[in-house]
Amino acid sequence: MNTSNSFIESALQVLEIEQQAISDLKQYIDSDFALACELILACQGKVVVTGMGKSGHIANKIAATMASTGTPAFYMHPGEAGHGDLGMLAKQDILITISNSGETDEILSLLPVVKRLGNKIISMTGNPKSKLAQYSDMHLCIKVSKEACPLGLAPTSSTTASLAMGDALAIALLEARGFSSDDFALSHPQGALGRRLLLRLDNIMHTGEQLPLVLESATISEALFEISAKGLGMAAIIDQAGQFAGIFTDGDLRRVIDAKVDIHQTPIGDVITRNAVTARKDMLAAEALNILETKRINGLVVLDDNNVPIGAFNMLDLLKAGVA
Repeated sequence: MNTSNSFIESALQVLEIEQQAISDLKQYIDSDFALACELILACQGKVVVTGMGKSGHIANKIAATMASTGTPAFYMHPGEAGHGDLGMLAKQDILITISNSGETDEILSLLPVVKRLGNKIISMTGNPKSKLAQYSDMHLCIKVSKEACPLGLAPTSSTTASLAMGDALAIALLEARGFSSDDFALSHPQGALGRRLLLRLDNIMHTGEQLPLVLESATISEALFEISAKGLGMAAIIDQAGQFAGIFTDGDLRRVIDAKVDIHQTPIGDVITRNAVTARKDMLAAEALNILETKRINGLVVLDDNNVPIGAFNMLDLLKAGVA
């Protein structure tokens, strides 16, 4: 009868076996791996990744990872390729084939045509002496000592090793291309990731009548009315020419009260924070979030090129936008 302990022991054994499989891959990250990277970097077309069965699922994931990290790639099903989908493969493309045995019939049947087209082939197999390895221009070994499956039948360690090798390729290529977070954002425009990497302050800042503005000659009490009305917990203080003079926040108000300053008679200009940190409208929201967290402040005023306040935002705005 199975017990909680037996489930846990089984799971831990699987993790240990697969961890060892990944660790063993280090010996295969060698000059052949570097040459495979150089071959892909020099490719004028796309990387086409193929595999059958469980290797096919891994191939699909590797293609998706490459495509999102600067290496144009897509998955091609080897069975469908033999019935017309091989037309996806253009002459300038590179074919990556994945097969633990290196003897997968559906893939081997494609190789004569691929060779005739002149495409370069990179294979990932657990058998360097296999037909697939021998037919390839470059071979990456993904051999594992054993599968995590106790029957030695279900692909487990071997698929984990395949995926890890694919990730190693994708990230090595990403770094070689100088692929940046901005580049990454362009292929991930939807969801929280896209918002975090693409959203700029002019998309979320409060402007016009929503912007809390107070002349530095106004009294503190008058400034408090503006802060309360606009609901940002702060106000941008401007001089007579309309240029930014400083900022006054809820935190400043607490310090004023502690100092027993007369809020009805004292000009706001006497108690503002001058030389305050500000932002530009084209700044990434993620960059602005970093400023707020680093400086431990709740909001920023956005200035134009003439030092005139044109917007303001706070941490709540970033939260609503899905950035924070």
